Amino acid sequence: MSAPAPADRLEGPLRPRVVVIFTGGTIAMLPDPATGAAVPALRGKDLLARLPDVSTAADLEVIDWGLVPASHLRFAQILDIAGRIRAAAARADVSGIVVVQGTDVLEETAFAWDLLHGAESPVVVVGAMRNAGEADYDGGRNLAGAVAVAADPRMRGQGVVVVMDGLVLPADDATKMHSQALDAFQAPNLGALGRIRDGRLALERLRSARRRLATQPERAAEPIALLTAVVSTDGDLLRAAAHGGAAGLVVEATGSGNTDPDLLAAAVEAMAAGVPVVLATRCPAGGVGPIYGFPGGGRSWQEAGALLAGSLSGPKARVALALGLGAGLDHAALAALLAGHERV
Repeated sequence: MSAPAPADRLEGPLRPRVVVIFTGGTIAMLPDPATGAAVPALRGKDLLARLPDVSTAADLEVIDWGLVPASHLRFAQILDIAGRIRAAAARADVSGIVVVQGTDVLEETAFAWDLLHGAESPVVVVGAMRNAGEADYDGGRNLAGAVAVAADPRMRGQGVVVVMDGLVLPADDATKMHSQALDAFQAPNLGALGRIRDGRLALERLRSARRRLATQPERAAEPIALLTAVVSTDGDLLRAAAHGGAAGLVVEATGSGNTDPDLLAAAVEAMAAGVPVVLATRCPAGGVGPIYGFPGGGRSWQEAGALLAGSLSGPKARVALALGLGAGLDHAALAALLAGHERV
């Protein structure tokens, strides 16, 4: 990936300043003339030139980081963007930061930046479900809403949020529930923090707490394998991942944390070899816990030493484990991070 272009500023008198980091995604794509399939096309300045209403709530400072499909993002790039966020948040003249990206892994990147963001400035992650050449393109209203939220002083201290289809969602709960619908993103556990109405934030609640890393990792621990328990799943895949050099393992169990006994046995073997194992649920909402005591039940996973992910999804638990291990957290600190203690 080429080095990001220098930041460009769109000025206005005595208004909040919002730094907008453009990374690519559907919001910046156009149909290929030959195939009709969406491809990366629009840099930040080009996109904003098409969307003059986006700058209504604030002056915008544009950082063209790249044109990368979200499905191509790696932890090293996520950490690089986290550094851009950190630098912008350290400036007294910046009210908030917006990160524009593709929606494929938006719920994971937003949560990663939430773990890494220690400043008061709000950070808003936004994308689009339609490309810029489609008649029902949602990029303009999503981005305008994101800027309004980033500029709103009530969002200070709220960490990272996602703005999509008029909803303001906490990063630790924002989940892509549909592959194509405009309202694909929801917060299935606690619901939205607020909504965009007439271009303004209608705030409904504030986050009571959030997970946050006190130490900024230079790199994420990799690889972290994510395995989903389904009917007739034994421990063979987990054993293969552990023997293949996994730095950590996340198991998406059925229900509140239940699996085949052999999957637990494989996890016990991995933990004995020093590989941390996290137990999450494959359900879109709810969490894991020691509710069932049969072999392979959630209680037996807890007693075996598995880390419980609380209400974090498997993908989010994987992000927390990768960054937590990268920051040097021990077993107890990882447990606290996954459980939702604000700062470890």
